[in-house]
Amino acid sequence: MLDLRDMKALHIDAERHTAWVETGLTTGEYTVAAGAYGLATGFGDTGSVGIGGITLGGGVGFLVRKHGLTIDNLLAAEVVTADGRVLRTDAETHPDLFWAIRGGGGNFGVATRFQFRLHELDTIVGGMLILPASADVIAAFIAEAEAAPEELSTIANVMPASPIPFVPAETHGQLVVLAFLAYAGEVEAGERAIAPFRALARPIADMVRPMRYPEMFPPEEGDFHPTAVGRTMFVDTIDRDVARMIVERLQASDAAVRVAQIRVLGGAMARVPSDATAYAHRRSRIMVNLGAFYDSSHERLEREAWVSDFAAVLHQGDPGVYVNFLGNEGQERVRDAYPEPTWERLAAIKARYDPTNLLRLNHNIPPARAGTG
Repeated sequence: MLDLRDMKALHIDAERHTAWVETGLTTGEYTVAAGAYGLATGFGDTGSVGIGGITLGGGVGFLVRKHGLTIDNLLAAEVVTADGRVLRTDAETHPDLFWAIRGGGGNFGVATRFQFRLHELDTIVGGMLILPASADVIAAFIAEAEAAPEELSTIANVMPASPIPFVPAETHGQLVVLAFLAYAGEVEAGERAIAPFRALARPIADMVRPMRYPEMFPPEEGDFHPTAVGRTMFVDTIDRDVARMIVERLQASDAAVRVAQIRVLGGAMARVPSDATAYAHRRSRIMVNLGAFYDSSHERLEREAWVSDFAAVLHQGDPGVYVNFLGNEGQERVRDAYPEPTWERLAAIKARYDPTNLLRLNHNIPPARAGTG
């Protein structure tokens, strides 16, 4: 295995707690290399994801409540613009471009290198906790996640239990809360913070323990590429009534894999002003991702209808969406990712750096027309 600390693609300055990384690396490769120094930058929750895409969209993962979004730890970037210029951009150099690439995606140039802030993070308390899913357990889990110290970030997947070795056979197919927890702090404090979650119900599986942070990103199966439909949204609350509706909707589908993924936000990411970056959903409290796998075109239509109906009844008035979780859902949904003032500012910056919309095979932000800002 290559030692990424010696690769030109990644240079870690452990003394200054910064790193320059080429965007071709994955978040897992970066995390392993930084972890060798007891340091970390927060990305998502899957190590195979490319650093470029997740960063440009925002970056919501296991350290979001403690250290914010990935873009909150982006110090500078190297960007090749549509006219072939290679620009270094940061808070003082091309600040408009730096603002735009922190949430605006790949609309403004091709990012080739990033400079990130690193945080001291050696041992965490984290891992997978599987609980039986009921309305009471789901609602209580979310309440505990909202009340937890900022050091604790959680991802709760409400879904049928898969036939995996550490899940009892009698549980296979039953709805469970398959949760990932990561406490970025002292072990004793982490055990105290996680205790209320263990007490919600008798765990079906409890793999939460002190570990090195990179252990949260185990190797993935390379030959498994499921087809799925999904919907992402923000909600304000998941109380018992909402939780009961989630259970009922999941039970009503016969998709082999269907899920309501719930991420409680807040903490460090919410203290950043909403207009500080192109990611503007700083006050949104909970992110929900709905999904279902399908095998055929007929099944896809059925799954799409189920996901759309599920999203409609779960909607609580927050119109925003997280651009990194958008599928091919049309331009209207891309607009939902950016409030109107953010969209107008992005369109004006697009007109300066890519006036012909060369970079358009993405969640596209067209350039503003002359005289429109």
